[in-house]
Amino acid sequence: MTFQELGLKKEILEALDKLGFETPTAIQEQAIPEILNNASDLVGLAQTGTGKTAAFGLPMIQLIDFSSKKTQGLVVAPTRELCIQIAKDFESFSTKFKKANIVAIYGGASFENQAKQLKSGAQIIVATPGRLCDMIRRKKADLSHVAYVALDEADEMLNMGFKEDIDFILEQTPYDKRTWLFSATMPKEVAAIAKNYMVQPAEISVGTKNAGNKNIEHIYYKVDDRDRYPALKRVIDFAPDIFGLIFCRTKRETQQVAERLIKDGYNADPLHGDLSQSQRDRVMKKFRDRSIQILVATDVAARGIDVDDVTHVINYNLPDDIESYTHRSGRTARAGRKGTSIIIVNNREERKIWSVEKVIKAKIKQGVIPSGDEVCERQLMNLVDRVVQADVKESQIAPYLPAVEAKFEDLTKEQLIKHFVSLEFNQFLKYYENAKDINYTGKGRDKEGKSSRKGDRDRDRGRDRDRGKGRDRRERRDRGDGKGFNRNVDGDSTTIYVNLGSKVIQDKGHLIRIVCDEGGVAGKNIGRIRMMEKFSFLDVAPKVAEKLVHHLNGSEVDGKKIRAEIANN
Repeated sequence: MTFQELGLKKEILEALDKLGFETPTAIQEQAIPEILNNASDLVGLAQTGTGKTAAFGLPMIQLIDFSSKKTQGLVVAPTRELCIQIAKDFESFSTKFKKANIVAIYGGASFENQAKQLKSGAQIIVATPGRLCDMIRRKKADLSHVAYVALDEADEMLNMGFKEDIDFILEQTPYDKRTWLFSATMPKEVAAIAKNYMVQPAEISVGTKNAGNKNIEHIYYKVDDRDRYPALKRVIDFAPDIFGLIFCRTKRETQQVAERLIKDGYNADPLHGDLSQSQRDRVMKKFRDRSIQILVATDVAARGIDVDDVTHVINYNLPDDIESYTHRSGRTARAGRKGTSIIIVNNREERKIWSVEKVIKAKIKQGVIPSGDEVCERQLMNLVDRVVQADVKESQIAPYLPAVEAKFEDLTKEQLIKHFVSLEFNQFLKYYENAKDINYTGKGRDKEGKSSRKGDRDRDRGRDRDRGKGRDRRERRDRGDGKGFNRNVDGDSTTIYVNLGSKVIQDKGHLIRIVCDEGGVAGKNIGRIRMMEKFSFLDVAPKVAEKLVHHLNGSEVDGKKIRAEIANN
């Protein structure tokens, strides 16, 4: 099928042709005609990188009346990066509509400038939940004429604790609007939004619901904790042409891993919430331009990264919320390409692999970390391949060749090769000289993924028999109580005091991002928030309270040291 066959206007087709779009992806092929030809709401389920933005963006642009300045279209996305990316895509799609005005509303940028843009008339608003709520409360954004709402990465917004904000935003829109919900997974919280705010929505699912991308190879390596960083280096060194993302749990760990990689000579940069928006934009530009080879990021900062040719995603730690693994791994194998998702675990964490397998509905095979000799051989062959494939511009180098050949006249061919290899490779060989085996020394799974230890064999048998009740209990313990602890749920909670208030941070959404980013927890563990001018109280799931306090204490936001403690109830 072609874009012409989907019923799109001439102006949109011309814009797509200029952008180089040739044929629609599976989600676009199904969603665009459904939105254009039917007046129903829509739930679209597809993995990251399958073209969801165009799936709802193209029909939204077609349905908008650009002769009016009233806001008719609204897109809500979880992060600044994704918000900016969607707005840029919408601008590209609508270049042939002269009066089109798409405005991005997100935290970290001037509130006043964004308010002025809205006042001038924005037919489509693309926004993050927290900043949009502020705009509505200050009467800068009017959603009373919105006819079309798209919730992009809905599962991620809920996982980041934005349910209250989404509820508030949707309540400001007309009852008879059309709502399109797009998500990579369909957890119960997303289903609840569909039930509460949508009327008999049509459902489109590309691939198996909640499953991972079939083009991704999943591998895990088991090491002792002290060997986690050396294992990371070997994984990177064994893939000389890597263009990858490394995920860490906290901002502090992200910064530390990036600094160690840079110090060790790798072309890397960090991306986390402590960076200003301009710094984040610079890092992302360098990554998109491939000026940097490795991006080390937190989950929150990396959401919205839209780069097609990422070869590897490396989980330096697994996320606390196992379903977030789907979004991490979805950063590779985009636009039909193949990719690799790697997990580094210690012996205690290995059981989480089974939980991940259940979520992505795919096997994660145990890999063997290559030896120093294997890494050196791979790097050397890559160097030789690059030399052989080098583009030789004979006319340009000809004037210099006689002098060069004179320098080499006393060397045989074999000696010249040895000198060349030694010059380029000596430091690498020295690092891996006498390198030890850093694979976990205990007996883990065998080649078929089964464990050789008796206790683990019992668990494997339970896993093969309907996954086993014992394993389900372990998963519930890993992923929560099964009911979800989110900002809309009352019940047992622990209150945490944090010395951050409205004087330092932008809004509750910003506070949630700080807590999730620095504390390494999922947003669903955060409940009610009471924000004052100089401090805030957060209700959190008891199981993460001490961990949050420990990680938050000593970290910084805009030069202010965070102090956190469990409040007396």
